[in-house]
Amino acid sequence: MRIKRGTVKRRKHNKILKAAKGYRGARGTRYRLAKESTMRAGIYAYEGRKVKKRDMRSLWITRINIAARNAGLKYSDLIHGLNLAGVAINRKMLSDMAVSDPQMFDSYVEIAKKHLSAQ
Repeated sequence: MRIKRGTVKRRKHNKILKAAKGYRGARGTRYRLAKESTMRAGIYAYEGRKVKKRDMRSLWITRINIAARNAGLKYSDLIHGLNLAGVAINRKMLSDMAVSDPQMFDSYVEIAKKHLSAQ
């Protein structure tokens, strides 16, 4: 007795074609091209999620560095001073503070300066 899998195959094809909807040319309508394109798109999307994290950390560090230099301290000295002080604050929070609450950021800079001079 043979097994007919027309419905399974159609469901699989439609799933891929739905994902490829809007792709340029035959990539959005022909199954083989759509499958290749969606596979590649998935790889780029996966890598892109990793790259986005790197880019955001880089942005945070840039913002902290600008704010720290305006307060008379280098980024590396600020981070080192905060580590010496035992302050556990991540770069995302420091960056947000540098943009939205400069007075609070300046208090962290003073803490870092105090511990750097005591070293």
